Amino acid sequence: MFSRRQFIKTGIAGALLLAAAAMLQKPLDRAGKQALVAGNPLDASMRTVVPVIAPVILLGVFPSGADRAAALERITKGVALAVGALSAASQKEVAELFALLAFAPTRIAVAGLTPSWDQAGVADIESFLRRWQHSRLDLLKSGYQALHDLVLGAWYADPQSWAAIGYPGPPVLVKS
Repeated sequence: MFSRRQFIKTGIAGALLLAAAAMLQKPLDRAGKQALVAGNPLDASMRTVVPVIAPVILLGVFPSGADRAAALERITKGVALAVGALSAASQKEVAELFALLAFAPTRIAVAGLTPSWDQAGVADIESFLRRWQHSRLDLLKSGYQALHDLVLGAWYADPQSWAAIGYPGPPVLVKS
């Protein structure tokens, strides 16, 4: 049972958290709207996050060396294409997810990732993804699933990555 002091501290902490969330919501809403207005669902925040998380999600099959940069560009474009095919409401949610991850205070608070994306190591990103994947909060699990599905969808839709997974390509239909 809570003591009176614990109850007051929890109430104050909750109020501060709600105030911070309200203040941070405006930049996130603005980022989501800018992405939709620009007609490019993959705005700068998404271009910051996708190339960093893709190699971690695709660990073991992601190319290294000279092919790495080209593969990152193809995955980034594939994610943009996939997001562009979503409904306007879903595009807004995905844009807000990436804006949340790109904005330093929310990245630290929600993702637990203190270094910037370009400074984060594989272990940091893997830890963040695992926390979200196994979170008790369904919202974080949904965020993980969105990131995972977008990256894997872009990877498997790219014919240049089929050789890495031993897929010969779709069957050729013979016209009769």
